Amino acid sequence: MPDFLLELLSEEIPARMQAKAREDLARLFAEQIGAAGLYSQGLETYATPRRLVLIARGLPSETAAAREEIKGPRTSAPPQALEGFLRKTGLVRDQLAEREGVWFAVLEKPGRPTASVLAEAVPAIVRAFPWPKSMRWGSGDSRWIRPLQGIIALLGEDIVDFEAAGVASGAATVGHRFHHPGIITIGGAVDYAEKLRACHVVIDPEERVALIRERAHALAAAAGLALVEDEGLLQENAGLTEWPVPLLGSFDPAFLDVPREVIQLTMRANQKYFALTDGEGTLAPSFICVANIEAADGGQAIVGGNQRVLSARLSDARFFWENDLKVPLEEQAGKLSQIVFHEKLGTVADKVDRVAKLARWLVEEGIVGKTLSPEREQLAQMAETAARLCKADLVTGMVGEFPELQGVIGGHLARAQGHPPEVADAIRDHYKPVGQGDAVPTAPVTVAVSLADKLDTVGRFFSIEEYPTGSKDPFALRRAALGIIALIVNNGLRLSYADAAFFGAGRGADVDQDEGAHHRAYATLESFFADRLKVQQREAGVRHDLIDAVFALGGEDDLVRLLARVKALQAFVETPEGADLLAGYKRAANILKRENWGQQESNEAAESVGPNKTLPYTPLPEEAALIAALDAAEPRARAAVEAEDFEGAMAALASLRAPVDSFFDKVTVNDPDPARREARLNLLMRIRDAVHRVADFSRIEG
Repeated sequence: MPDFLLELLSEEIPARMQAKAREDLARLFAEQIGAAGLYSQGLETYATPRRLVLIARGLPSETAAAREEIKGPRTSAPPQALEGFLRKTGLVRDQLAEREGVWFAVLEKPGRPTASVLAEAVPAIVRAFPWPKSMRWGSGDSRWIRPLQGIIALLGEDIVDFEAAGVASGAATVGHRFHHPGIITIGGAVDYAEKLRACHVVIDPEERVALIRERAHALAAAAGLALVEDEGLLQENAGLTEWPVPLLGSFDPAFLDVPREVIQLTMRANQKYFALTDGEGTLAPSFICVANIEAADGGQAIVGGNQRVLSARLSDARFFWENDLKVPLEEQAGKLSQIVFHEKLGTVADKVDRVAKLARWLVEEGIVGKTLSPEREQLAQMAETAARLCKADLVTGMVGEFPELQGVIGGHLARAQGHPPEVADAIRDHYKPVGQGDAVPTAPVTVAVSLADKLDTVGRFFSIEEYPTGSKDPFALRRAALGIIALIVNNGLRLSYADAAFFGAGRGADVDQDEGAHHRAYATLESFFADRLKVQQREAGVRHDLIDAVFALGGEDDLVRLLARVKALQAFVETPEGADLLAGYKRAANILKRENWGQQESNEAAESVGPNKTLPYTPLPEEAALIAALDAAEPRARAAVEAEDFEGAMAALASLRAPVDSFFDKVTVNDPDPARREARLNLLMRIRDAVHRVADFSRIEG
């Protein structure tokens, strides 16, 4: 069974598009040949800056013959219906089969040569290819990421003849643009990779990544340095080269006065260079660039040119840095009144003022940084100062040049201008965490500013009813909510997030919002945080139904307490006692629902079969045992919940397992005696109410 080789040669394919292009090529190819009844034993895809490659292993010589049965009209249908069906199928009436009063057409489709299927499939793939951007060239309607220059299409050793985008298929390609620009004739998939390697083209991007990584580490080690790991940069350089050659360069150590992040970003974003550090982890005045050629001089000219370009870029960065150092952050912050945050929420200066007040409040209330009063005042003052300066770097020249470094530049400027380290760190890190896996601040001043900033953002936008909808979240409120949750949970903050968010929003005091709108926003906010919490905790392996079970109790928005309850609940329901009690609870709940024994009877239920109450009949032993178990478990569970000892509350509920099981085994709830039936239904309500002190078990799956 032959292999099929397809190479689409073009001008440069952007590195960021190559991985997706490989996936799309494999998907479209499988769809096209699959529709024709053709399947391969395996698909391999590769990409370089100039070519997109697919190898389909083990294709049959032709598609299998197929038999298709098409249902037609009923035999009693008007003649026009039958005539239309015959035209559609190309058959005559004698060729139809009749079963149970219905005409059927049976069509035999012979197998097709694989080459003819491929000759139709590849042009269709080229026409339908979903490049993020494409261009038209020539006189026709040809489109590709860049103009197509050649197509290899070999089934085994035979050329599959077709034309796509005005380019005829063949068996020829070219090697490396500089080392081997001439024509290469390929014999098939079996020799394709090796022939190109001999012409200085490595087709496998993962092999190019490995070559760059190994050589870069070796160059760094030889210089007594260490490579700053950057997987994204590795992939990008592999996408920019067909024959990668890492080279070691250097820059003037005087540039190290510029913040490290600026130097690394300049090298990475503008030049695609790898940074290096010395033995102590300090940034070294060296870099590694990746050439696409083996130069005769060993790369000296290439390195020299890259050093000159980098020197010019670092000179620009130093110019911005030195100019920004001359302007105090307090003066920069004054310019924030010229930047609109949102038309309904004022300027960035207005937001900063709100964040500063909220950051101070978080410390003064002891929510962040639980310290003694004198220390608390100092901490509150630093939190307010950091908050008032945290957005000041938005108007600096450095952030104007490197927007990715907002916050970071402010932290460096604050430190250089003599602000306390706690203030500088808070300015630097107040955007964190910005996503899953990002570091969560723990320093009190940083936590106060970061939390206040995010609470203000979420609370303010909800107060003007600007909610995320579907996939649209223009103000990144979902990300801010996840950051709030991470800050609260990781730092064990005892904070009602909904109340804090609306404290930050001034409870609508300075926005046009009536009381009804305020309550709607508040309810929406609680639901929004519940959904974000499920997303955040899913990554930690917490079941969403258990979070639902705790939220369903109502009035619980202290995340630390809520998650402690959920953790204890998850541990409990995964034990035999928990599983059995859950089953008993659901049986009781189903009976109550079937009998329409609703909540209005709940208080009466507790009274009629509660502690020290005498039943109007002699209870069965199992009935009496359950009443006694409830009498003991209910106060224990209540006290444990109030003390936030949720493991203790679960242990109290676990004591109900055996009495509940015995009750359902031996006792008939729907007794003919109305007094017994009523008392036993009320007893089931006591079971339900006891369990609901911990969580709404009806929300738990299983």
